[in-house]
Amino acid sequence: MAAFHFELVSPERLIFSGEVEQVVVPGSEGAFTVLDGHAPMMSTIRPGVVEIVETRDRSSKLFVRGGFVDVSGKGLTILAEQALPLDELNTAALDAQLKAAEEDVEDAGSDEARSGAELRRDQLRELRGALNL
Repeated sequence: MAAFHFELVSPERLIFSGEVEQVVVPGSEGAFTVLDGHAPMMSTIRPGVVEIVETRDRSSKLFVRGGFVDVSGKGLTILAEQALPLDELNTAALDAQLKAAEEDVEDAGSDEARSGAELRRDQLRELRGALNL
């Protein structure tokens, strides 16, 4: 399979840069796979899992919390709001954070506080759901 250049960038750092065979992207209209020679496009991405296939024997998965994707003749670039390798996540710690976030929603004293707490809770739920893949 032909390779192409792929970069995954978050606000904190460059997460991945290298040659890959394919990348599965959680697009806002549904997941799509990018291979060498893909038609140019730009899209938003929803929270979900990006699967990076470097070779037949080497792949990795990362949870991304939204962002943008650009496919061009130069390759694929994902600008993610946040990206976390699935194999580095601690399920017990995540469950504790989710429980605390749910309590924050219940204890919110204003609409603004409730909205912020619900957003955090929903993001943690998305991340927890990605771990169950």
